[in-house]
Amino acid sequence: MIVAIDGPAGAGKSTVARHLAERLGFRYLDTGAMYRAVTWLAVERSLELEDGPLLGRLAEEHPVDLDEEGRVTIAETDVTEAIRRAEIDRLVPVVARHPEVRQVMRRRQRVLADLGNAVIEGRDIGTVVAPDAGVKIYLNADPDVRAQRRQAERPDIGGDALATDLRLRDESDAARMRPADDAERIDTTALDVEDVVRRIEFLVRARVG
Repeated sequence: MIVAIDGPAGAGKSTVARHLAERLGFRYLDTGAMYRAVTWLAVERSLELEDGPLLGRLAEEHPVDLDEEGRVTIAETDVTEAIRRAEIDRLVPVVARHPEVRQVMRRRQRVLADLGNAVIEGRDIGTVVAPDAGVKIYLNADPDVRAQRRQAERPDIGGDALATDLRLRDESDAARMRPADDAERIDTTALDVEDVVRRIEFLVRARVG
């Protein structure tokens, strides 16, 4: 079974998806980390980030790997920590918006999803990557709460800069950041992680029977 979890930055996707995968014994796929990995490689190789075809070829030639422990590898390099740098935060929306990159990454995500039961989180999982997912979830939260969560995750980035980054990311993602018609929508503003995980786990187990 595939559990698709979509939503904007700061809605709680990554934390909820990791905990849910552990609870269910499913694999966890962080599609955002995959785009970060391609961005990291492009920066390391000093490539032009506005060149969509070039970055698409880069992603095709160097498939991103995600292991069961959440480690991220590209071009035979473990980039799990490196892709969380503030520089990558700023640049990943530039890389991710290219259709050539998204096409390659979606194919790769489907390959990884086909390996077995998985919780996949991102921004267009239930609508594009895995439209046949057994359970689809769309998380959202109040913008101020989302900004606070991101600040807690990234204390190295100033509050004003982070709020601006969040706004720009939302604008960049607007075209693909929409719930699937059959997605369960959950507002996480006033919920803790355990509340959200428990609610989704109930949906999954009910579907499995």
